[in-house]
Amino acid sequence: MSFDNSTVVAAPEDWRAYRGVLSRRIFAFVIDYMLVLLLCIPAAIVVFFLGIITLGLGFFLYPALFVIVALIYFGMTLGGRSQASPGMRAAGIAMMRADGRRLDFMTAVVHMVLFWILNSILTPLILLAGLFTDRSRLVHDMLLGTVIVRTV
Repeated sequence: MSFDNSTVVAAPEDWRAYRGVLSRRIFAFVIDYMLVLLLCIPAAIVVFFLGIITLGLGFFLYPALFVIVALIYFGMTLGGRSQASPGMRAAGIAMMRADGRRLDFMTAVVHMVLFWILNSILTPLILLAGLFTDRSRLVHDMLLGTVIVRTV
């Protein structure tokens, strides 16, 4: 088995690949963040024991625990083979780069950081961009050159 990182799959031009993507993204968001919250429980236990081993220094990870878990979660799932998080797979969507290259871990992490930054500035208005752009792309999708496509 060989790992070919140079696989090129161009984003589809057919409009049907992007129909209903915004509502599916919202559904995937809810599922994914419930999973991240569930993953924070074992991570909190690990940080607790790390805090004991490091004589209290590990406890400083608690304020950043959710962010760390979410970045690893989305980096591993979006940057993985399926190019979709479990919530996105349940919603029947996947993320692709517009130039056809595979998403890597760092691009997935930057995508999530941009999402959080833009969401804190634009709050609910972040979804309005998807109503007026081609392929229902949001601002952080356009900045990184990614698209969300239907898989089913």
